[in-house]
Amino acid sequence: MSNIDERLKLLVERVERLEEERKGIGEDIRDVFAEMKAVGYDPKIVRKVIKLRKMQDDARREMDALLDTYCGALGMQLDLPLGVSS
Repeated sequence: MSNIDERLKLLVERVERLEEERKGIGEDIRDVFAEMKAVGYDPKIVRKVIKLRKMQDDARREMDALLDTYCGALGMQLDLPLGVSS
């Protein structure tokens, strides 16, 4: 087997190992959400909180302002604090 073939084989095997790890992590995350639900937390809301925590403050404020503008145009009033409306 040439060096190129051996390197390709090693890279493919590395990707396969990483995909297995990702699968395991996905299962772990599902277990944590199931635990949240079992103790009374709403997984959908927790997912939104996680999404908001990943956002920069400016991006979150911009999103909130647009949401407020669009809802106002539709006659909807949102009285939620910053970042909770998404």
